[in-house]
Amino acid sequence: MLDRAARRTIQHHLAVFPAVALIGPRQVGKTTLAKMLLAAHEDALYLDLELPSHRDRLAHPETYLAQHSDRLVVLDEVQNVPDLFPVLRSLIDMERRPGRFLLLGSASPHLLQRSSETLAGRLAIMELPPVGLSELPPEVPWRTNWWRGGFPPSLLAPDDQSSRTWLSSFTRTYIEREIPAQGVRVSPQVLSRCISMLAYRQGQIWNAEQLATSLGVSGKTVASYRDHLIDAFLVRELRPFHANLGKRLVKKPKGYIRDSGILHTLLRVPSFDALQGHPMLGQSFEGYVIEQACNSLPSGLQPAFWGVHGGGELDLLLHDGANAVAAIEVKYGDRVRPKRGFYNAIADLNIAKAWVVHPGRDRWVIDDHAEAIGVEDLPQALASL
Repeated sequence: MLDRAARRTIQHHLAVFPAVALIGPRQVGKTTLAKMLLAAHEDALYLDLELPSHRDRLAHPETYLAQHSDRLVVLDEVQNVPDLFPVLRSLIDMERRPGRFLLLGSASPHLLQRSSETLAGRLAIMELPPVGLSELPPEVPWRTNWWRGGFPPSLLAPDDQSSRTWLSSFTRTYIEREIPAQGVRVSPQVLSRCISMLAYRQGQIWNAEQLATSLGVSGKTVASYRDHLIDAFLVRELRPFHANLGKRLVKKPKGYIRDSGILHTLLRVPSFDALQGHPMLGQSFEGYVIEQACNSLPSGLQPAFWGVHGGGELDLLLHDGANAVAAIEVKYGDRVRPKRGFYNAIADLNIAKAWVVHPGRDRWVIDDHAEAIGVEDLPQALASL
């Protein structure tokens, strides 16, 4: 069993906030993590709101939950009972103490929108991503994490074939059944084709018109599908950083399939060895590094990319909302020295910290502007910011 590092953060939030929401895709380990936390709360009440018998207990939610006001109440798949949020707000306001509710949700549109509107100031929201570099078990190499992705049933499968079988089933089911079941009006077949096309455009600038033409739908429909995939934690939208430098900046976002195991499934790569010769090898490694970085950011920093038409780009730029703080360039191969565009961007944005992340173990200073680090050193490097 994985000892998720997020457990300590949740415990801290429960000691401060009346309610904590833990969101993320299905099968990422939210319920397992919550049950690990329940061991420290022997009198906690757990309700799985996908079970009719548990939902029936909330036929009169105010009365039922008030009877358990002295206990930590865990509500799993809380998006299945959207009308519950105003009740939670009223109960919290009647007895405001920390650690009353732990909410688990797989659908961010419902949970985030309703919770932010009705539980503002009463709720801490955390996203639980798939397992990444910062919490890999010692026996699992990072390359296995890259190849299989971070969903525990895939990552910890007994062999690669079992991992591939689980990923294929999960990806198909999540896209074709789970997302439509959440009330999203989409064609499962077109949505499946859309995310497959996004996989082959890993790390590219978002081009709705091109995708719309290929799928035979409108640009508005494609944008809607993209939003659903982002809300389902399957796709990450990386926005460009803007600075008033008098240059023609790239203004459209990039798109990445967030979990590398799902990416390889969509690309139909049969093995890790086959990945080494695949045309998408570099994009796969770039996406893996960027996702690891985004999930390990220090508080107050946000991810973006930087692009200037005609020269000057950064794979990942970390900023505090106003100023660029650090830059990351991703290189898969023996040659890690960045191109001129990297140095142009460093100079334009006056960035003091820049790393070139590669798949090896060595760490060395490239020059006065950049340091080369292995991917395993990335979480530690980010923690130093």
